[in-house]
Amino acid sequence: MLDLLIKNARYAVTSNAKDEILEGVSIGITDGKIAYIGSDSPEAKVIYDATDKLVSPGLINSHTHLGMSLLRGWAEGVNLQGFLERVWAAEGAIMDEATCELGTELGALEALLSGTTTTMDMYLNPVATHRGAVRVGLRHIAGPIFFDFPGLDGLQWNQRIERAHQWPAELAKIGGPYIPTYFMPHSTYTDSPENLTEVAAIAKELGARIHLHVSETEAENVDVQSRYGKSPTEVCRDAGILDVPTIFGHGVHLSDSDMKIAASKGSSVGHCPGSNLKLGSGLARFNDMRKAGITVGLGTDSCSSSNDLDMFSVMRMAAHVVALRQSPADVDLTSIVRAATIEAAKAVGLGDRVGSIEIGKEADLIALDLHAAHLTPVHDVNALLVFAAGRGDVTDVWVAGDQVVAKRASTKIDLTDLINRVNLRIKALEPLK
Repeated sequence: MLDLLIKNARYAVTSNAKDEILEGVSIGITDGKIAYIGSDSPEAKVIYDATDKLVSPGLINSHTHLGMSLLRGWAEGVNLQGFLERVWAAEGAIMDEATCELGTELGALEALLSGTTTTMDMYLNPVATHRGAVRVGLRHIAGPIFFDFPGLDGLQWNQRIERAHQWPAELAKIGGPYIPTYFMPHSTYTDSPENLTEVAAIAKELGARIHLHVSETEAENVDVQSRYGKSPTEVCRDAGILDVPTIFGHGVHLSDSDMKIAASKGSSVGHCPGSNLKLGSGLARFNDMRKAGITVGLGTDSCSSSNDLDMFSVMRMAAHVVALRQSPADVDLTSIVRAATIEAAKAVGLGDRVGSIEIGKEADLIALDLHAAHLTPVHDVNALLVFAAGRGDVTDVWVAGDQVVAKRASTKIDLTDLINRVNLRIKALEPLK
């Protein structure tokens, strides 16, 4: 007998190898994994009626900073440099371990309520942030952060290295849905080639993957080129970073040569069109990266640079960026949906576990209510997902078969209590306004 049967979905967007969109389908789950896909109604302990619902893989946010949800709207009308100056001051004022955990709890809840089941989250105090995200039920990829300097967390380099060695044990203690082991040096402009080489060596030793910001702005490329005579991608290659599976945050200004290097090394990109547009950072070459052989996922970046964690909005903007850079005819809606599901899963190292509706995959699934004026009629399901559907249409969410959102509400934590705790903590920011 199945643990759960999601019965009679109007559509199931599978994101499988054939990109099948099934109609009138039921999905069975046992031990947190998909065990049945078909039109019959096998016995199950729990039945979820998916009539008039669209079921899809949970969306995957391949680059974000969830703890910065506390700084939503804090840095407006600025480019990336102005953003960093304003945000780093605010972070310095309040972002201790408890506040990082609180902000991540808020961000994790927002993500889940909007249909995102996995996030690649780079932020300070990763033990605390991971604890907060797991409490809400999110599949939360985190990892130790590396800066050359003490930074906002006050850690010296030797302390960062020590914490990297401790990270696998910390993950085991916290538990939660499976995630790969990651190390997260911030960038090639905050981490020297020598220190990046050390991070790469530890990642190889411990079988970890790497995530860092790469070529987010033209100014970053100019800065790194002036320091080292290389592009950020070339710095990563020569430091050994790309010898382990690596995902670049942004990659807006990757050159053709950079793309060739990244593809040859199997590196991926977390494309964040909303943040890039808002900060005026540029228009990433989504189609060119894919044609070069790079796996591209989608991401939001932080709530203080894009103001929300809405991956439906990100899909829409990703399509619009392609239309603007090239033409509307160059927008492949299937590739956009895949970039938020299975391609993002591959990019973050989870392609064998999540990102598609297939037998044996972990049941990270979302249900959208199609009984809505803005979702009627349905001529093209992928067009509906990219251009019409939104986070408010998500009614139910499962992570590894565990229902973490039911009828648009968390099953794990109390929203009112969380809001009260957040509003109390951010009073500490008032002197900085």
